Amino acid sequence: MSDTRTGPPAPADETAERDAERLTSAPADPGTPDGAPAGIGVIGWARWTWRQLTSMRVALILLFMLSLAAVPGSLIPQNSQNAFKVQTWKAAHRGVAPLYEKLQLFDVYSSVWFSAIYILLFLSLAGCIVPRTWQFVGVLRAAPPAAPRNLTRMPVYAAWHTDADAKAVNAAAYRLLKRRRFRARLAGGSVASEKGYLREVGNLLFHFSLFALLAGFAWASLASGQGGKLLVEGQGYSNTTTQLDDFTGSYYYTVDDLDAFGFKLDRFTARYQTSGDQVGSARDFTAHIRYWKGTDSTKLTTGTIEVNHPLEIGGSKVFLIGHGYAPVVTVRNAKNEIVYRGPTPFLPQDANNTSTGVIKVSDYGTGPSGSKTMLGFNGYFLPTAPDNFAKTGPVSLFPDAADPMLVLTAYQGDLGTDSGLPQNVYQLDTKHMTQLQQDGDVARARLKPGQAWELPDGYGSVTFEGYQQWASFNVSHRPGNAVALTGAVCAILGLVGSLFVQRRRIWVRATAGADGRTLVEVAGLGRSESARTAEELAELAVELQDSAPALDDEAAGDGGDDSTSDHPPGGPAADTAPPAAPADPDSKE
Repeated sequence: MSDTRTGPPAPADETAERDAERLTSAPADPGTPDGAPAGIGVIGWARWTWRQLTSMRVALILLFMLSLAAVPGSLIPQNSQNAFKVQTWKAAHRGVAPLYEKLQLFDVYSSVWFSAIYILLFLSLAGCIVPRTWQFVGVLRAAPPAAPRNLTRMPVYAAWHTDADAKAVNAAAYRLLKRRRFRARLAGGSVASEKGYLREVGNLLFHFSLFALLAGFAWASLASGQGGKLLVEGQGYSNTTTQLDDFTGSYYYTVDDLDAFGFKLDRFTARYQTSGDQVGSARDFTAHIRYWKGTDSTKLTTGTIEVNHPLEIGGSKVFLIGHGYAPVVTVRNAKNEIVYRGPTPFLPQDANNTSTGVIKVSDYGTGPSGSKTMLGFNGYFLPTAPDNFAKTGPVSLFPDAADPMLVLTAYQGDLGTDSGLPQNVYQLDTKHMTQLQQDGDVARARLKPGQAWELPDGYGSVTFEGYQQWASFNVSHRPGNAVALTGAVCAILGLVGSLFVQRRRIWVRATAGADGRTLVEVAGLGRSESARTAEELAELAVELQDSAPALDDEAAGDGGDDSTSDHPPGGPAADTAPPAAPADPDSKE
């Protein structure tokens, strides 16, 4: 983000030297010596707040808070992803469900507190990117900074004497540095060069990409929508709100923006592992469909929808998110008239597809007592039923329908379907109903396909005809996904560039001495402690020997004076040079 510098103002010459040694384009934050808000009053506090918001520390805190805020969304079912799971979770956790509702934990990514963190991080990034980009443009337009007055302060330094002309040495050094793709300038009796601008480009790319990633998510939340639909084999639907089981829109995506298409579920296939340590594990789920685009439902195209392989139609994607079984039941009244027939979806409760559901017969008619009544059935569907589940209860042993069984209990009375109030189709309201009894116990039946159950007290019969499979789909329209994905990829590229590209500067100064000899000084400064700067300076010193050969009685210097040293001619004294502290010890860079 931005630098934070403390301490009293430096003299003019020290400031110039700091500018030469500063290897970042991040704008400096002037601040105040005591860290208090600059200025007084509202303007001062506003300026201080803005500086705090755009600082690296606050940005990292907000990023960490955003990561923590996303955790509940991955642990708790979300309405935007699967409303069925949310309802099932609420039914199983009735005690904490109201609290979770108030905290918006079923809608984490659209909650007030998640949006607040999101917007603050968005502003923090924007406040960092704009000045940093402007500063970097200035750096690109400016020439490399002139050589510091005292090159011996640099962490990598070498020096030797030569009989070559000082101007010729500087010109040769300039050519060598340009050949090595350094940005170089020759002025004031020295050569200043710089390389590794891609490091800051990568840094800016990372920030811009993170900004684009957040913008993509924001766009998706403002212009996206999704709905859910459960279809039993043989059924179809059109993409309209009247046929969707649920729909969640946004400010810029409403029911009028739904893409025109539809499809029919012809068949659903599921494959499970039948042996080994992972017996029962899912291996393949495929929904075989025929779909149409537009309003003409006669022009059908065959297709499939698999897990992580959605069907793309227009700007929408149809995802396969769940499946289960729908027992086919026929209910007859006391007059042997069919009052209910068809598949009823049951919801899976475990990995072996032990499923629960209810069957509501609201058009039963007149009961044995002569009064109008209704029937309701609570049931379990077991794809692979055990021989005896007296101790374990009704559970399935395998997720595939190897030996299906339907377990039912019956109620008679008022289902409440005529009250006009909405009801959960997967729950039976028994407030105004009486459970049927048989031989002094609860009336229940265990039915295999083709078997019938004669209801007690002359209420008719129930026949388990077989089963069909159902699949649930999520129809999603998210226009910002491409932007978010591009931002994520570019962020990785930018991070790689900022980590592996080294920003460094090399200065060469050749000055004529009073004794007629020329002192050649070579110094380097890297953004981070890396051997690459020392290697480049050593290679440059060796190549420069062709134009400025060291005197026979001269060894590479390690100080800054005219005395000789024990280093071999042409070799940099990077390893033995006096350690130099950075020009700005308070800088984060």
